[in-house]
Amino acid sequence: MFDSKTIREIGETAARLDLQPAALLAVADVESGGKAFARVNGRNEPLIRFEGHYFDRRLSGDKRNAARAAGLADPAAGRIGNPSTQTARWAMLRRAAAIDARAAYESASWGVGQVMGAHWAWLGYNSVDALVAEARRSVAGQTALMARYIEKAGLTAALRRGDWTAFARGYNGPDYKRHGYDRKIAMAYARYRRTAAGSGSPPAAGILARGASGSEVVDLQTLLVAAGHAVVRDGVYGLATEQAVMRFQAARGLAADGVAGPLTMAALSDALSARGWWRRLAAWCGRVWD
Repeated sequence: MFDSKTIREIGETAARLDLQPAALLAVADVESGGKAFARVNGRNEPLIRFEGHYFDRRLSGDKRNAARAAGLADPAAGRIGNPSTQTARWAMLRRAAAIDARAAYESASWGVGQVMGAHWAWLGYNSVDALVAEARRSVAGQTALMARYIEKAGLTAALRRGDWTAFARGYNGPDYKRHGYDRKIAMAYARYRRTAAGSGSPPAAGILARGASGSEVVDLQTLLVAAGHAVVRDGVYGLATEQAVMRFQAARGLAADGVAGPLTMAALSDALSARGWWRRLAAWCGRVWD
């Protein structure tokens, strides 16, 4: 799991995208193993993975022959293995860059989002060097790179509504189920939500968890009752409310962590809207609903 500084910086990027911090943290965690940097030659460097088949496709003639002879390129995906340590991976990248720097940087995935350098033009960077510089400058840079990819790929909405299957297919590729990528994202999301709820710090805006109280909890309980869950509208987020939230989340395919944030509230709204509840609920609550 990321340290508090990394969590804060990723959370700031999530806020700009109108995403729950836990959702963006989950993606970064699965991609990077909860680690933002590796210490390489006395410098904090972003995590990388070198793809030899990408490198092979970007070379020709003597350069390709040299890369293949050096064990850095192969036309088949997965034939060129990555060393277990980041220090060794960076050394591998430097060897590749000595043959062709642009091709080498395009053939590596970068940072907490593991975005391929080959996407630099599609993502709007002036060069692959600019993409690499973004990843190397800070956690915020790595997160900005990841967020740019998510937005460009049209995956923000899936992440916002907690549709891990749609997100996994778009971010990890059609083979995502074989790797359990959607399940990993869901589990990481639940873990970061539990951490936020149990940290002792005030929950992020729009997030309600066990122990909360007040009018926002009453609103949540009202929606739960309208959705068919038997809870008392007492304004206290206790065990019964938490369990009702978990049942609703599970039924809607959300991470059943018992924490009511924007994704859960949006799902409640969608469910009630589909059932034609809004006007009756408005009259019951004595307020005007859009």
